[in-house]
Amino acid sequence: MKKIEEYVVNELASSKKSLWQLLENSQFPLKDLVQALGEMRKREIIRTDGTGFVLTPRGRKKVPRDSSLYRSSICDHCWGKRIVPQGKFQEVLAEFQKIARGRPAPSLEFFQGYMREEDVVARAALMHRYGDVLRRKIVLIGDDDLLSVVLSLTGMPSRVCVLDVDERLGNFLKEVNRDYGLDIEFRIYNVAEPLPEDLIGSFDVFSSEPLETMSGLKAFVGRGVGCLRDNGCGYFGLTVLEASYKKWLAVEKLLLRMNCVITDIIKDFSRYPMNYGTVNYESFAANLGFPVEKSSGVNWYKSTLFRFEALGRPRGVSFARKKLKVAAVDMEEDLTHPWANAKPK
Repeated sequence: MKKIEEYVVNELASSKKSLWQLLENSQFPLKDLVQALGEMRKREIIRTDGTGFVLTPRGRKKVPRDSSLYRSSICDHCWGKRIVPQGKFQEVLAEFQKIARGRPAPSLEFFQGYMREEDVVARAALMHRYGDVLRRKIVLIGDDDLLSVVLSLTGMPSRVCVLDVDERLGNFLKEVNRDYGLDIEFRIYNVAEPLPEDLIGSFDVFSSEPLETMSGLKAFVGRGVGCLRDNGCGYFGLTVLEASYKKWLAVEKLLLRMNCVITDIIKDFSRYPMNYGTVNYESFAANLGFPVEKSSGVNWYKSTLFRFEALGRPRGVSFARKKLKVAAVDMEEDLTHPWANAKPK
């Protein structure tokens, strides 16, 4: 908790911050940060009036001398992504934003939520920069974000296939295909089930935003690798907020065992709204034990983007054929899902 306390003190040294602003810049698990804030209140290092946190006189004594003189910021052009969509990607973004307005509303049943439209287009732009879009066969396992639509609007992939458990998404993509002359394939698929044989080893590229339980991560990533041809590549997102570094290590080891190498890890590449109307993943704030002002639209929930490549033939075929048990919620690390115990330990 020492690192988290140092982070909070440094953040509050210059000004008052809301819970959501502290989360926006945090690189710590959500439950750990919330627990640290509670302990710091008890020790009278910080205080809150419900609109934000400030340092107490005792907390001010913990501010490192002259630390505020050393400043830095994330690039306000790419926002740390290392990629800026240009040219036709700007036209794709405008069209995609119109299409996305008709998407199915997120459902708690599937723990759904989608990233900002500009972040979806940025992922497509990064994929293209690496040569992973033009004339490539691409499979998406889960597609709340509608990356399939963005990729198809470019006209560059030779095949785009979506595997998703939500039939509503399939119906929506069917309408998009009809209205925009696209050819997105859709199959109802639950990652707990073995991959269909005709999909194993059939794609150049895989992309997903997996569940962040240990079993969910292994299922989504493992199924994705199982879909790849020799020298294929994959993209997936992983948070720090609800996926501890223990989970990161497990996923990295899984990729190594499957003969894959991680080529890129881009922190905070994607941001997610957390209140979708039908589902509010910010409701946990009501049970924290201290007053919290409603979020004013801060996109504090961020996902780090991983890219990996198979070195020759991936070793995911046997795993792809196994039936798995997949948990949707991690009761130890999840805080945003209403099923989880929202009271910090």
